[in-house]
Amino acid sequence: MDLSDRVAIVTGSGRGIGRAIALRLAEAGANVVVNDVGDMAPAGEVVEEIRRLGQDSLVVPADVSQPDDVASLVDTTVEKYGKVDILVNNAGITRDQLIMRMSDDDWDKVLEINLKSVFLCSRAVLRHMMRQRWGRIVNISSIVGLIGNPGQANYSSSKAGIIGLTRTIAKEVASRGITANAIAPGFIDTPMTQQLPEERRQAIMEQVPLGFLGTPRDVAEAVAFLASEEARYITGQVLTIDGGISLGKL
Repeated sequence: MDLSDRVAIVTGSGRGIGRAIALRLAEAGANVVVNDVGDMAPAGEVVEEIRRLGQDSLVVPADVSQPDDVASLVDTTVEKYGKVDILVNNAGITRDQLIMRMSDDDWDKVLEINLKSVFLCSRAVLRHMMRQRWGRIVNISSIVGLIGNPGQANYSSSKAGIIGLTRTIAKEVASRGITANAIAPGFIDTPMTQQLPEERRQAIMEQVPLGFLGTPRDVAEAVAFLASEEARYITGQVLTIDGGISLGKL
């Protein structure tokens, strides 16, 4: 997969899956804009790693649930590189609670960060992609957006919404040479899952037919493919990367 001369924005790319995606796109030849919010030190480290790979990169802090921040993110990218070819909507949070105990704020915040951000960022980059008649949007959903999960009404709803939004974008812009696809990871071995109690991790492993957790790199490889010319005839699809967990119990 050759992404030479392509320019990518990866939201929430300071750590975890986003970091792996940013590095994989750079390995394929893309210049990558690293985005995060809060502590920017990890994002700066990702930029340095990308530069060591021989690609250009910069950090743009932005809360992607806020329209002004998104406009600044995309404008900065276009001012620096003259275009934006690839958008990976990866930023996301969890605020888990049973629905009877979930606060309005926990519902609203997760939907804003996880779903509204995908709308805002996609709308902003599409203006540029439509002019150049080429673009790739890859949205990071989740298997819980397909099968649900107790205690995650807000998260599951946001990730299901991403799937509907992805398919709508795909239909609206296909004629302009732009594809939009979603990836639905299962349980991936990240700092978030590493903090789970050992008995919970074991219970998860028992649900995975392949018998092990995926890695951020597993997700990143799929993103790189969907962002490439090799995937030019794939749009509006949802690719599950979950070791078979969404198949249900064996």
